[in-house]
Amino acid sequence: MKTIPQYLSAIQEGDYLSLARVLTLIENSLPGSSEILKQLVINQQTPVIGITGPPGAGKSTLVNAMIDRLSAQDKKIAVLAVDPTSPFNLGSLLGDRVRMSAHFNKPNVFIRSVATRGSVGGLSAKIIEMTDVLKASGFDYIIVETVGVGQSEIEIAGLADITLVVLVPEAGDEIQHIKSGLMEIGDAFVVNKADREGADSFANQLKKMLHQRVHAVPVFKTVADKQTGVDELLAWLTGLEIQKNEKKLFLYTEKAFKLIQNDRMQDVVKAELQQEIAEVLEQKDFNLYRFIGAYLK
Repeated sequence: MKTIPQYLSAIQEGDYLSLARVLTLIENSLPGSSEILKQLVINQQTPVIGITGPPGAGKSTLVNAMIDRLSAQDKKIAVLAVDPTSPFNLGSLLGDRVRMSAHFNKPNVFIRSVATRGSVGGLSAKIIEMTDVLKASGFDYIIVETVGVGQSEIEIAGLADITLVVLVPEAGDEIQHIKSGLMEIGDAFVVNKADREGADSFANQLKKMLHQRVHAVPVFKTVADKQTGVDELLAWLTGLEIQKNEKKLFLYTEKAFKLIQNDRMQDVVKAELQQEIAEVLEQKDFNLYRFIGAYLK
């Protein structure tokens, strides 16, 4: 097994086997993972593109098409495809990895499926750490595709530098419902499966609604499985100057709080705490707040 410096050197040199191993260590909080994270040389300039939207919108197909185009330009791309967690073993269902299998043998493409493991927000609990590992691995673009659970995916807006919301023409009937959640987080909207009836009308509806936003928000029409409209989307995307993401501050603050909280709680075993409380709970003058004082020192 490699040492931590050897792993860090290997991922910077493009060793995907080492990268996969490091991501496994991080995702499962295995020994050595915290030291690896502390020693990462993170390139904060690497653009993170978030792909979100309701189920069935064709997010994976769009990502597939984007990988095709970007890899043909010799760009180095990493994809974190966040899959729903299996209810049986807390593992990822790996659907996205199957759909993107055509890219596995490309030397400039790295794809990893990540299980949500019960995390809300459409993302995995370890997604920030895993994204930071990829930022330390020399990629030109990092694409994060969420599970597509709808309104609760707002986390992606904090993680990604650019958030694309993918919708289909049929979403026109529920556009007011969409407005209350995803409408506020998209830097651009993609009407996928635009060869279906009503696509032009829906795209125009979106543009009218987005006109109320402070900054101009483009709407693209794509048929991802036929590569239609993908070049226009990527031309906008790659020509974009990455803006400061105000939401990132709140996401990282929340993450820092949880990490500090976990570190300070690591010597507290809940079963032992329950036993100690059981021993004193029947005392007439039992005071919970005095009791926990011993843990707060």
